[in-house]
Amino acid sequence: MQSPSLKATVEGLLFVSDGPTSLDRLAELLPEYDRAAIRISLQELRDGYEERGSGFTLVEVAGGWQLRSRPELTPYLSRMFKGRPVRFTQSALETLAIVAYRQPVTRQEIEYLRGVDTGAVLKSLLEKRLIKILGKKEIPGRPLIYGTTREFLEVFNLKDIKGLPTLREIQSLDEIPVYEVQEELPLVI
Repeated sequence: MQSPSLKATVEGLLFVSDGPTSLDRLAELLPEYDRAAIRISLQELRDGYEERGSGFTLVEVAGGWQLRSRPELTPYLSRMFKGRPVRFTQSALETLAIVAYRQPVTRQEIEYLRGVDTGAVLKSLLEKRLIKILGKKEIPGRPLIYGTTREFLEVFNLKDIKGLPTLREIQSLDEIPVYEVQEELPLVI
């Protein structure tokens, strides 16, 4: 029996992985292959899925590589799942945004910015593994400090925290688009 190609081996590892797999982890699992060759295999796999118009794609997310279904297939793929998609409350999204942009951040800092108690929301985000406790701040009372997790990056499809939109990008969403004025067309009866 012929041994599988590196590309097929990498694809198989990514397929059975329960989350994004880093290049370091792949190199650790495949010591018989050169790191550069593994990187090339990843790029070839990604390009191959794109060229074929495959039902899935290879994305770099949360510090690793992961096979994912194409976003445009969501309406069809969701038919397989009876449950509703994960939804976030407004308070959870606000709290998560503060943690993501201000990390490391304490509960008191979050509450100051939001103006309301965030204990229950933080607990919920911790249970969903979207945030984690990073440690304690070296100030009186030694409050816990929070930051985002790898799962946060996966859920929001981010390669790393730098992938978050900037304030300028967010503000541009509120701008009213300028449309070209088109002459009225004559009505043909």
